[in-house]
Amino acid sequence: MKQKNKYDDIIMLPHHVSKKHPQMSPIDRAAQFSPFAALTGHNDAIQETARLTDSFIELDENRKNELDEQLWLIRENLEHHPEVEVTYFQQDEKKSGGTYLTLCGRVKKIDEYSRRIIFTDGEALPIESVFSIQGELFREIDWLDS
Repeated sequence: MKQKNKYDDIIMLPHHVSKKHPQMSPIDRAAQFSPFAALTGHNDAIQETARLTDSFIELDENRKNELDEQLWLIRENLEHHPEVEVTYFQQDEKKSGGTYLTLCGRVKKIDEYSRRIIFTDGEALPIESVFSIQGELFREIDWLDS
């Protein structure tokens, strides 16, 4: 004899479909069971902590003097808009440290008041963030005499 189950009376009934509420789409139904981020922003915080920054390298007096001489030479040749490659330190906005970047361009002016190097494209760099300056002006000064 077959054992009686407590659901035998309803097991063969048709599935109930509400007349008031529309049936949920299979995608919406599946979304109920999708994983979710219980701690919103936690993954971003972990990635931000793992992101590396560089430390600012304090320049010695010899290096500062060399940069001053290079800036003087640029200032003396501004009518030629000398092309230079400036490596500078940019402070990170979110954490301590920053990164060293390189900007290539033609110098329009050196603003003594705001202590900035202004390029012909409008870019401006604070002089105190400059790490190094490279350019033809410093390799061959002979072209100035012609």
